[in-house]
Amino acid sequence: MKLHSFLMLIDGKLLPALSSAVAQSRDPYTDDVVGTYPDGNAEDVDMAVRAAVSAFESSGWATDVALRVRCLRSLADLIEARVPELALLESSDNGKPIREVSGSILKSPQWYRYAASVAETFPFTSPLGTDPSVVSVTMREPYGVVGVQVPWNSPSVLLAQVASMCLAAGNTVVIKPSELAPCSLLALAELFADAGFPDGVVNIVSGDGASVGAALCDHPDVARLAFTGGPQAGRIVAGKGAERLVPSTLELGGKSANLVFPDADLDSAVEAIAAGILSSSGQSCVAGSRAIVHIDVFDEVRERVEAAVVGARVGDPRDPRTDVGPLISAAQCEYVSGLVESARRAGGRVVEAPGVRELSGNFYPPTVVSGVPADSQVAQKEVFGPVLVCLAATSEAEAVRIANDTPYGLAAGVWTRDLSRAFRVSRRLHAGTVWVNQYRRTDPAFPFGGYGESGYGRVSGIDGFLEMTRVKSIQMKVWEES
Repeated sequence: MKLHSFLMLIDGKLLPALSSAVAQSRDPYTDDVVGTYPDGNAEDVDMAVRAAVSAFESSGWATDVALRVRCLRSLADLIEARVPELALLESSDNGKPIREVSGSILKSPQWYRYAASVAETFPFTSPLGTDPSVVSVTMREPYGVVGVQVPWNSPSVLLAQVASMCLAAGNTVVIKPSELAPCSLLALAELFADAGFPDGVVNIVSGDGASVGAALCDHPDVARLAFTGGPQAGRIVAGKGAERLVPSTLELGGKSANLVFPDADLDSAVEAIAAGILSSSGQSCVAGSRAIVHIDVFDEVRERVEAAVVGARVGDPRDPRTDVGPLISAAQCEYVSGLVESARRAGGRVVEAPGVRELSGNFYPPTVVSGVPADSQVAQKEVFGPVLVCLAATSEAEAVRIANDTPYGLAAGVWTRDLSRAFRVSRRLHAGTVWVNQYRRTDPAFPFGGYGESGYGRVSGIDGFLEMTRVKSIQMKVWEES
C-alpha cells in the first residue's frame, strides 16, 4: 500500500497545519506508516471555527433545506463509489478486518440519505394556546458550529451517525479525527467539495486531543459538542461544555450483556454472542462482552460459545477470510491481558484461541472467561478486546440484576421466544438500546445512545435530528379582541 500524505480541510481548502507540524499514522498489524497528516493545534482550530461561523451565517446552509438535502445525498453516492479505497485505508489505519470495515463503510451512506429525508420532511408545529387571537409556530433551529470528535475504532460510520443529522439540521461542523487512525476521515475531505457543500460547512482538523480536542471544546464560537470515546475523556468534554453552558452529546463506553433464557433459539444466540465480541476485535462500544445465561442452559451455551470464539480466524486484517484483527496498540494488548490474568489468578476458567500469542503484531487471542463473580474486574470494566465473560443466572430477575450491575448502560441483547418476557426484560434493563433475538444491528432510523457512564444524548433517528437543533417558539397576535 502506498504512503499517503493527507491535509486538513478548512474553508473548502486542503491545508497543512499552520505550524507545518506533521505526524504519522501506523498500521497496528505491520507497524508500517500508513500516512502522514497535519499535527494541528489551537490556531488551526480557530481558523476552522471562523470558517464554520462564516459559512453558517452567510452561505445559506442554515436556511436552504434543498441545498442540504442535495449535498447529503450526493455525499452518500460519492462514498458508495469509493468503498474499496476507503475500506483499505481504514483497515490499514486501525487494524479492523477488511471484510468488516467494507461492510460498515458501505452502510454509512444510509445515514446521510436518511438525514436528508428527515431534513426535507420535518414539520413545524403550531400549538394552540389559551388566547385564540395568538397563532404560534414552534421551530427547530440549528445551533451553529458543532465540534465533533470521532474515535479510531470505526471512524467512517461513527462520523456518519453524528455528522449526518448535524448537517441535516443546518449546523456547520469542525471534525477532529482520532490521532490513532485519522486517515479515512481525512480522505473524505475532497468528497465534501465534490458533493457541493459550501466552503466552511465541513472542516476537518487533525491533531491530538490535548491540543485540537481541547481547543475545539474551549472555543467560544463552538455552540455544541459531540464526542464519541471513553468515559474519562467524556467527562472532560462535558466539563468544558458546562463551563460555557454549551450542550454535549456523549456516546461513551459499554459493558453490554446478552441475556439468554432456556426457551431461546440457542443456535442464533451462540452465533450472535460470538460475533458480538469478535467484531472489531472487541474494540467497540457495543461489544457484547458479557453473556448472562440461565443456569438450565449455561453449560451448553458456554461450551458452544467457547468453540465459536476460540475457533475464529485471527490474522492479516486485509485478508477477507480474517475474523479478528490486531488491537490498536501494544498498550491495549497489555491492558486486556491484565484483566484476563486477574480472572485467571482468581480461579476463573479461561479458554483462549491457540497460537495467537505467537503472531507478530498487536494480537490478543479471542478469549472466553467463566467461573468469576459478576463484580470481578473483567466482568465490570470495559475490556475493549476480544474477551467474553460468561455468567450464570438462576432466574429472570437475577439475570436483569447482573446485567444492570455495572456503571454502563449502552446496549443489551435478550434471547427468548416468549414475547412477554422479551418486552418485560427489555423494559427493566438499564440500556439505551435493547436488541431482542438479534445483536449489534444498527439502523439510521433508530436512536442510539446510553445511560450512566455510557453517556447521554442520542444519534440517529428523529431523536438524533432533535438533538442537533434547538427550539424556538414564535407567537403572533393576529387580531385584537373587539
